Amino acid sequence: MTLGDERFLSLATFRRNGAPVPTPVWIVPVSGGRLGFYTTMGTGKTKRLKRDPRVTMQPCGRRGEVAPDTTVTEGTAVMVQSGPDFDAVQRDVKAKYGWEWHLMHWVVGPLATRRQKLNYADTVVIITPQP
Repeated sequence: MTLGDERFLSLATFRRNGAPVPTPVWIVPVSGGRLGFYTTMGTGKTKRLKRDPRVTMQPCGRRGEVAPDTTVTEGTAVMVQSGPDFDAVQRDVKAKYGWEWHLMHWVVGPLATRRQKLNYADTVVIITPQP
């Protein structure tokens, strides 16, 4: 099973002091062996990725508990807000997560981001894993 086949990945971005901040994310494969997920610009992970594009990731459960006997994979992330990769990730996440996508996209996400005046799911993160 590849990382793109997993249901959730624990994605760690890095604070200025180098401390990792893990977050569970939905993940889909993207052309060229890359991985993708969507998020909201202005969240902590996007602020950290603007400063430092390095990430680490490994399979995890819905709440971020790392799966036993898995290895950490390093990668580099870029954020996109339009274009073919943006459209592919949005489409593939919707297809892979089905009813969960509907719940997050129409109920939970907008409620959470409206308070902070953010645009839910306006950013896609594309990760290129290191070999």
